[in-house]
Amino acid sequence: MTQYIYAFDEGQKSMKDLLGGKGANLAEMKRIGLPVPDGFTITTEACIEYLQHGSKLSAELLSELDNQLSAFSKRTYKSFSADSDLLLVSVRSGAKISMPGMMDTILNLGLNDENVLTLARKTDDARFAYDCYRRLLQMFGEVVYDIPMASFDTYFEQYKAQHGYQNDADIPAEGLQEICDYYKDVYLDEANKPFPQEPTQQLTEAIEAVFKSWDNHRARVYRNLNDIPHDIGTAVNIQEMVFGNSGARSGTGVAFTRNPVTGEAKLFGEYLLNAQGEDVVAGIRTPLDINVLKEQMPEVHQQFVEVSQKLETHYKDMQDIEFTIENEQLYILQTRNGKRTANAAIHIAVDLVNEGVISKETAVQNVDVKSIDQLLHPNFDEVALAEATVISKSGLPASPGASSGKIVFSAEEAKIQAEIGEKVILMRPETSPEDIEGMVASEAIVTTHGGMTSHAAVVARGMGKCCVTGCAELEINIKDKVVSYPGGKLFEGDVVSVDGAKGDLYLGKVATMKAERSEAFNQFMQWSEEVARLNVRMNAETPQDIEVGYQFGATGIGLVRTEHMFFGPERLVEMRRFILADSQVSRISALNKIRDYQCEDFEHILKLSGDRPTIIRLLDPPLHEFLPHSQEEKVNVANQLDVTVPVLEQYIGQLEEVNPMLGHRGCRLAITYPELYVMQVEAIIGSAIKLKQQGVDTKPEIMIPLVSTVAEFEILKQQIIECIDRLQNEADVSIPYLIGTMIETPRACLIADQLAKTCDFFSFGTNDLTQLTYGFSRDDAGKFINQYTEQGILEIDPFQTIDIDGVGALIKLAVQQAKEVNPQLKIGVCGELGGDSKSIAYFNQLSIDYVSCSPFRVPGALLSTAQSEVEGGRINV
Repeated sequence: MTQYIYAFDEGQKSMKDLLGGKGANLAEMKRIGLPVPDGFTITTEACIEYLQHGSKLSAELLSELDNQLSAFSKRTYKSFSADSDLLLVSVRSGAKISMPGMMDTILNLGLNDENVLTLARKTDDARFAYDCYRRLLQMFGEVVYDIPMASFDTYFEQYKAQHGYQNDADIPAEGLQEICDYYKDVYLDEANKPFPQEPTQQLTEAIEAVFKSWDNHRARVYRNLNDIPHDIGTAVNIQEMVFGNSGARSGTGVAFTRNPVTGEAKLFGEYLLNAQGEDVVAGIRTPLDINVLKEQMPEVHQQFVEVSQKLETHYKDMQDIEFTIENEQLYILQTRNGKRTANAAIHIAVDLVNEGVISKETAVQNVDVKSIDQLLHPNFDEVALAEATVISKSGLPASPGASSGKIVFSAEEAKIQAEIGEKVILMRPETSPEDIEGMVASEAIVTTHGGMTSHAAVVARGMGKCCVTGCAELEINIKDKVVSYPGGKLFEGDVVSVDGAKGDLYLGKVATMKAERSEAFNQFMQWSEEVARLNVRMNAETPQDIEVGYQFGATGIGLVRTEHMFFGPERLVEMRRFILADSQVSRISALNKIRDYQCEDFEHILKLSGDRPTIIRLLDPPLHEFLPHSQEEKVNVANQLDVTVPVLEQYIGQLEEVNPMLGHRGCRLAITYPELYVMQVEAIIGSAIKLKQQGVDTKPEIMIPLVSTVAEFEILKQQIIECIDRLQNEADVSIPYLIGTMIETPRACLIADQLAKTCDFFSFGTNDLTQLTYGFSRDDAGKFINQYTEQGILEIDPFQTIDIDGVGALIKLAVQQAKEVNPQLKIGVCGELGGDSKSIAYFNQLSIDYVSCSPFRVPGALLSTAQSEVEGGRINV
């Protein structure tokens, strides 16, 4: 028979799945002898059963509840509706993961018209009794019957004003009794039923309200934003009331064992005298600093200091503690690992290691990977943000950071404005490779189309630049240079602020706080690197990005996207000349000029990497991406290439593809135009030879993209080797190199054992592999992915986190087959999932050697692989 209810004495901290975080911690604190008011917890299993079976409390649960109440009464020597020893309880929700958005607390449950008189008589304080009753009526009405709190608060404030009372505590017992009578009428008017007078009915209705709150809108939104499963349910905690509002020697408060803003090892918190818990949160009265308690109640303060130290030592982390004082008797109502700023998280973790409280392995587990992003990018000042006017909250947080600037609608204008010192925000329906210079010049990029792995998102993350994509509320008209949003219109030159960490846009300039890397941060990242098994490389091709990646601890370059090097104005002309050439001689002439540019690029890249591995992907995108789109661009390009516009349009028409993702791109281009990859290899190896002659050793690794057959790879590999041999013989220099492939088609996964016999390395391109496995376009999936996740069709967006059952299974199969054939084969992941913490946890279980991600994601990836290693390490597959 399933046990649905556990007394606090029966639980412990390891039972979070069943008792929720709050219930498990209450049980644990009672177990270690702290002053915790007695109570019991209804399990998360009861919640799940309730939601799955018609939203009705089962007979088994109600029977167990009746037995638990009897045992509770015996332990406390109190009961509901007793003439003397009256039992009142609080009811609180508590999921496994702390989750704002669920049910608010109900206090003083058990009071009714008769019991309030008993409480007044027992305490000889009618004012206290009716203050408790009015609080119950308010909380119960809002939480259980959905009566707007304004229906209570409006009358309460009017009553104070009418009678000249400045503070809640000034209202006498008679006034509170009158307020309670009015509140009971509110039930009849708003809920069409009276306030329930039977305590057990109050309790069962409160339990149901907790269970229902699991599925309310704000709770579901919070879970979606924080990747919390929807099927784990919440527990319900019923606890004996203690009263912080029972006089001047009573109070309530919240404190942290360390400063949650700075991480300083000093008690941080506040409290109110003669108050109950919600008074501190509501801000009706100004609370006192926790240190003042030392003057008002020195013994209680000393006891609280000792309890705080004991809890931090026991839980081995900074604690957030809720407490109540009843007539100078301290009670602990809750403890949990305290939420903290990113800066504080790092400092607390490092301090706890240095204090000998935790190991460096535990330290890396105590810091949220998302907080690392906050330390690497500027953030908006919270005070300034609260006063800012919102333009949109519909966007996707594609790349973190906080930036303000003038709106521009084209890459050309972004570049012009940036060159004269203006800060600009590039706003477009979507971006393309041709926008690269404008993206570089901009402070942030905003698009209405595309998802988390769209062109704008991927490029922005690579640059460490703020980006918001998929802003469905906006209409960006690049022709008329106007942005329409629900509250009005914006024009070129208007100033906006972009929050890339949240996907929000604001009107005007919002003050920011600079990102700072402290000594503690550097120490923490060193520990992460020591603990991690997987190496972390970077996806980068510009000197600035490469330098940043190596500063952040990258062990090499996992992806140089050579197509990004073709979009400079001079290079683009030659690339277009190559595409439009009508003979091999003309093509080679254009490629020779491009090769000179490529040599400069590769020399810089390889020199910065030195003897660290550098994977260079040969040209991947279809040729049509290099051709103009607008009529104005077509005219300019026709003049540059000395052709007519109709001839140019004819070429564009010939290259146009129904689905470029499935078309003439990647290695298929090189099969058609062998000279294309030969030119790139000449530039790569030529640069390596030049550096070798200067005394600089390098390790270029050449990657052939989009391979689906062994024959494709072998034909191109042979051409590459012949080119390299020729260059080495001419220079009489030997360069160590590898030739591998990017695994990004399902077929390549299925023949990985065959490819492993001839490849030097594999690198999984998870963006394309996910597209081809699902048949989803990553640029268009934003139109329906959110609906799929909301309806439970998909648990996660597979472009953000690995789809273990599909894409993950293909990768696992490929790795297993490849390692059986070639155990020494180096295998990595270079798609965007290489920077996602949950995906990294999966990759760490496989025989994968490294992940590669954008430079600014390297620290987070390092921490993710360290956490994964501590939590479970690798599974041999």
